[in-house]
Order: sequence, then C-alpha cells, then structure tokens
Amino acid sequence: MEIGEDYRDAVLPQSRWEKRKFVRCDFTEADLRGLVTQGCTFEECDFTRTDLGESKHDSTAFRSCVFDRTVLAEITWTGCSLLGSSFVDCRLRKIKVRETDFTLVSLGRADLRQCELSGLRFREANLVEANLSGARLRDTDLRAARLLGTDLSETDLRGAKLDADALVQAKFTGARVDLDTAIAFAAAHGLIISS
Repeated sequence: MEIGEDYRDAVLPQSRWEKRKFVRCDFTEADLRGLVTQGCTFEECDFTRTDLGESKHDSTAFRSCVFDRTVLAEITWTGCSLLGSSFVDCRLRKIKVRETDFTLVSLGRADLRQCELSGLRFREANLVEANLSGARLRDTDLRAARLLGTDLSETDLRGAKLDADALVQAKFTGARVDLDTAIAFAAAHGLIISS
C-alpha cells in the first residue's frame, strides 16, 4: 500500500499495475497515457491535469478521487467503481464503460454526448447541466441522481430507472423511453391518465 506518495509530473506511460493500493497519492500532471490497471484501488487520489488517455482499467476502484482537467479520451473502465469521485472539465470523448458504478460521482456539466452508458449505476450522481444527448442509457439506474438542466435529448432511456424529480428537471426532447417511463413522465408533469 502506498500512502501519500508524490507522483506529480511522473512519466509512466504504458505502465501495468496489478492489485496495487494508493491512498491520498498525488498524480498531478503525471503522464499515465496507456496505463493498464487490474484490481487496483485508488482512494482520495488527485489526478488533476493527469494524462490517462487510452488507459484501461479492469476491476479497479477510484474512490473519492479528483479528476480536474484530466485527459480521459478513449479510456476504458470495465467492472470498476468510481464511488464519490469528481470530474471537472475533463475530456471524456470516446470512453468505453461496462459494468461500472458511478454512485455519488460528480459529473456536473460533463460532455458525455453519444456515449454508451447502458446498464450502469448513477445513483445519487451529480449530472447537473451535463450533456448526455444521443447517449445510450438503456437499463441505467439514475435514481436520486441530480439532473437539473441535464440534456437527455435523443437518448435511449428504455428500461432506465428515473425519479419524478428527474422527469421534470432534465431535457428529454426526442428521448426514447418505455411505457412505464412515459406514464411516469406524464404524471410528473401533472397529466391525469385515465382510460
């Protein structure tokens, strides 16, 4: 276990880390492009301005980490947990995410257009003013997520779990939903449904 280690400005591209644990480590401005992690844990680590582009993470946890202006282009997360982490002004283009938990994550104003986010957990996540237009969110758990001003236009939300607050706070123009969500949306907007 590494606690409080200083990796600022480290140049470690294409590294492979397995079953390592980092607690309160500083990776500010480190070059970690192409990093591969397997079963690692990062707790309260700082990835400000870190280059994590093209990195791959399998069964890795990033708990309460800070990603501020971090390069995350073409990153892959598989079976990961990002519990309580915050993302500010990050490049999230062409990310690949499967079976990953975004519970309590802060992604306010994030650009996640056209991303494949189906089946993920975003419970209690901050997605205020995020752009998710055209994203695939099938079977995604968005319960208790903050979606004020979130752009969900043209998204695929079939099977997604949404609260009534989300149904009145987000923008849903052209979104594809299932019948249950359509009825909940109508009820949230004050319509009375009768036969």
